Amino acid sequence: MFFNEPGKASNSKRAVYLTASTTLGIFLGVIFSELLEMKYLSLAPNPFNDGYTRLQLLQGIILILGAIWGFFVGKFWWRKIYIERVWIKKS
Repeated sequence: MFFNEPGKASNSKRAVYLTASTTLGIFLGVIFSELLEMKYLSLAPNPFNDGYTRLQLLQGIILILGAIWGFFVGKFWWRKIYIERVWIKKS
């Protein structure tokens, strides 16, 4: 099969993998925060009062949590794919 040898796990490959997964987490956080903002703006009678500042703070927290989530998901799958090689052991 084509995927029997995944290659050697190098530090540069790990850095790219973790950066890509962190970026994916940030992108998902942006999508989620924009959906939250659209919902808030459609429901609030006057959205540009004090509540909008709290919404912006919440969006920042969501972006940070998305980056943290992406980093840890990347670490998890790095270990599964390159260290434990789970997908080879099942064959």
